[in-house]
Amino acid sequence: MGPNGGGKSTLVRLLNGLLKPDSGAVRVLGLDPAEKPFEVRRRLGVLFQDPDNNLVAPFVEDDVAFGLENLGVRREEMRERVKKAIRDVGLEGFERREPHTLSGGEKQRVALAGILAVEPDVLVLDEPTAMLDAEGRREVLDRIRKLRRTKTILHVTHHLEEVLDADRILVLNGGRLVADVSPERLVLDAGLLRENRLALPPVLRISHELGLGFCRTPEDLARAILQKAAKRAELR
Repeated sequence: MGPNGGGKSTLVRLLNGLLKPDSGAVRVLGLDPAEKPFEVRRRLGVLFQDPDNNLVAPFVEDDVAFGLENLGVRREEMRERVKKAIRDVGLEGFERREPHTLSGGEKQRVALAGILAVEPDVLVLDEPTAMLDAEGRREVLDRIRKLRRTKTILHVTHHLEEVLDADRILVLNGGRLVADVSPERLVLDAGLLRENRLALPPVLRISHELGLGFCRTPEDLARAILQKAAKRAELR
């Protein structure tokens, strides 16, 4: 996370070898992306924010297979990996659909399936919901949460509510790492939020102002309010 111009997208491009560092060194799973970009891209998949820019083929299953074809994967194995990837993003039955007929969220899930089919060790998501409507955003975030069980995920976003269940939040500003904290620590640090132009989502802002602690969802907030009201009633 971090303000515009903080270095988030630059970091993504350094990780997959689209940019070379002016100084220092970049290593991904022990590999230098500038020297071995194709090896790195087999192990690190990047999903960019514009779903239309992620799609290249006339049908969904062809799009998901595109990366495997470039890697020379055998046809039988390719079919199995494409089938599994489409199932993993919840798009079974969409195999022969044309990508341009899909919603933004569905397009982004097709692009995600294409990355999963290559079976990378790490997923890098560069603001994957930035150009989606509310429903598309929910679809993509649901799939990302499920993938956290089996993949290392680096999720770049301006929306704090999208990463409240993350293990760590890294804050970049001016090309520097200014914080490496838990979500709970970040939302309670008003100075860190202010200095890096990070806004609390409404639920967290309300719970903080009411002194109700760390409420991630509206349901958490409602429970906390009811519990506080019940305690007050007991004291009376």
